Amino acid sequence: MKILICGASGLIGAALCTAFAQAGHETVRGVRRATQPGDIEIDYARDVDQSVWLPRLCGIDVVVNAVGIIVERGGDRFDDIHRRAPQALFAACAVAGVRRVVQISALGAERGTSHYFRSKRAADEFLKTLPLEWQIVRPGLVYSENGASARLFTLLASLPLHVLPAGGQQQLQPIHLDDLIDAIVRLASTATPARQCVDLVGPKPVSYREMLAGYRHAIGFSEAPRLAVPAPLMATAAECAGRLTPGPLNRESWQMLQAGNVGDPSDTCRILGAPPRNLTQFIPPGHAAGVRGRALAAWRLPLLRYVLAAVWIATAGVSAFVFPVADSLALLSRVGLAGLPALIVLYGAAALDFLLGIACIGFPGRRLWLGQLALIAVYTAIIACALPEFLRHPFGPVLKNLPIIAILLILWAEESKP
Repeated sequence: MKILICGASGLIGAALCTAFAQAGHETVRGVRRATQPGDIEIDYARDVDQSVWLPRLCGIDVVVNAVGIIVERGGDRFDDIHRRAPQALFAACAVAGVRRVVQISALGAERGTSHYFRSKRAADEFLKTLPLEWQIVRPGLVYSENGASARLFTLLASLPLHVLPAGGQQQLQPIHLDDLIDAIVRLASTATPARQCVDLVGPKPVSYREMLAGYRHAIGFSEAPRLAVPAPLMATAAECAGRLTPGPLNRESWQMLQAGNVGDPSDTCRILGAPPRNLTQFIPPGHAAGVRGRALAAWRLPLLRYVLAAVWIATAGVSAFVFPVADSLALLSRVGLAGLPALIVLYGAAALDFLLGIACIGFPGRRLWLGQLALIAVYTAIIACALPEFLRHPFGPVLKNLPIIAILLILWAEESKP
């Protein structure tokens, strides 16, 4: 068969391209930017008219719609991406003689009230009205080592403290990407009865808390302490986060998490011919080290950067506004600075510290880390020569430069930007 896969550059779409090709089918990639011979350029934010799709469907036997977004960004809106463009595509399929359409919807779309779910449901219901061999699949949370959601959850699992919204009792039923792909390939086959609407989920529900604990155990960490965040506080955080940045946490995603994401696994078992993978099988022992390394890397460097920024900015504030100016000038006099030059150095150094803190956040790079190492070396040398009592001070103000140097060396070693 000749199969058009819309969203072929995404996690599910790319895996489907590989699976269909291995099964002996000819695949056509529908992508936003063509990079391979035979690619068809599509843009669900604009391709909302049936006439745009008709020329693209010549000779196509099966269409798989694997396009979707979790958060609205820029010009990408749920109504266009999930409803208008798919409806135009499905209508064109009916006119062009496409035999079968597989719509990848979302678990809970038939009852969800969020904009995300309503847009998915609208496309599903429209497809059901057409004279096509349609299949509607509603996958639960999909696990793949390369998937954005799985990387987020393994990152959260690797943290030394598990922050659990409303205690983390929300019910989820994740499915492994390989099981999902196997099921979709079977549903796309003309040998499989059409007009099915199926939930594709793991074998049993688990709580959010259990899921994080399972991932943490699988990547080789002992149990982490937990902190339950009250639901009202979580709702406020989601509201604020949604207004500040188009990230995964917003009011709708919090409402969806609270509602849970579970389904009946019987359809999955029937289609696969066997039970799907359990959560404990998602991360094989041979992959644990790699998953753990990626999870730690995702938060380790940002943590070091922001801690370093806080040190520089706090130092600037203390030098300029908190520590007595007379005492600062007395210290500078011991290195040969007095009067106006001493004031210039005092406030100039505070301004430099502040700018270095801002640079840690907005302009990280290897030159920045090397520059900070050089500056700390200069500061340390001056103090050691002019103020040697600080070398043996019980609070260790100079010795505490050592962990800062260690942080800078780690940032320098792992930094990819110049």
